[in-house]
Amino acid sequence: MSTATEHSAPRGLEGVVANESAICYVFGEEGRLIYRGYDINDLADHSTFEETAYLLLYGDLPTKQQLKEFTAGLKAAQKLDRVVQRIIKDAPATANPMDVLRTAVSAAVFVDPDRADNSLEGERRKAVRLIAQLPTMVAMFHRLRNGLKPLAPRRGLSAAANFLYMISGETPADDAEHALDVALILHADHELNASTFAARVIAATLADMHGAVTGALAALSGPLHGGANTEVMKMLLEIQTPERAEAWLHQALAAKRKIMGFGHRVYRTEDPRAAQLRRMSEVLGQEAGQAHWFAIQRVIEELMQKEKGLYSNVDFYSASMYYVMGIPLDLYTPIFAVSRVSGWCAHVLEQHADNRLIRPRAEYVGHMDRRWVPLRKRGS
Repeated sequence: MSTATEHSAPRGLEGVVANESAICYVFGEEGRLIYRGYDINDLADHSTFEETAYLLLYGDLPTKQQLKEFTAGLKAAQKLDRVVQRIIKDAPATANPMDVLRTAVSAAVFVDPDRADNSLEGERRKAVRLIAQLPTMVAMFHRLRNGLKPLAPRRGLSAAANFLYMISGETPADDAEHALDVALILHADHELNASTFAARVIAATLADMHGAVTGALAALSGPLHGGANTEVMKMLLEIQTPERAEAWLHQALAAKRKIMGFGHRVYRTEDPRAAQLRRMSEVLGQEAGQAHWFAIQRVIEELMQKEKGLYSNVDFYSASMYYVMGIPLDLYTPIFAVSRVSGWCAHVLEQHADNRLIRPRAEYVGHMDRRWVPLRKRGS
């Protein structure tokens, strides 16, 4: 029985250029990342998440007045409508936070004043609401599942500080606020990763902003995309002390366990985001009296480079950084979403600006020339 010719398509579309974009680019061989032409290290050192979100949505860094208006728009949109609040309140306390977030975002379109407006300005307003409201959604569910009263956003806080406040009930220290702000900048976009590509495919059908972001959230919830730093922290908790790290890693490698937080589909050298997070993880760990997590990671990182030739990626050091900040493990991926929604929305805007339905072909490898056989002749 004949089959189609052996396939030659790259698995996972690796290396395939799927579209043009002016938003973000990864220089894999050099270990560089740019947003709208700005190096990620320049943004991490000098920008804020609010500025970076504006840059992604509008294409340029804001003027003082533009940033003031954009930030005011974010603050004005932080509160959730009762319809969305009810969706979150009705979720079981045992629900996965990403499932709750996905459902809340999908429901938010019911009450969005621009739900029927898919013009550029209408979609930008929807993008501002989504960027503003995702942190509130995550924090509200987290408080409710722990039997605590949800906290209203505080208008005087930055996006990073407000998120930490709504989770813990305490105004964060400056170092913690800065660390999360930088983490949000570093996670805001990363070219055509799985969730962003999913958002663009959905947007290409002329589905609305909320639909595209809901699909992106579903893609991000998969463990091969958004859950790696959670698994890194589970690994550190299993190792417990720096003295156990080398033996643990050798045993894990011998058992062919996957060591999360290393390697990347595009980067061939160190992920530039990892260097920023490494520094902050060390500082915050020392300040929290939990320097042993960073010490374990340094042992693991050096051995992985030496024995496997693999560099750490963005997920490796964000794990311990979030942990010493008191953030629960199952909120790591929602934090990723709180940041990446800015990039998703920018890509939806770009897709709709010059749209063409995304409809690739598949390399067929199945049977050929088969003939229909009556049911009575197909055996018992």
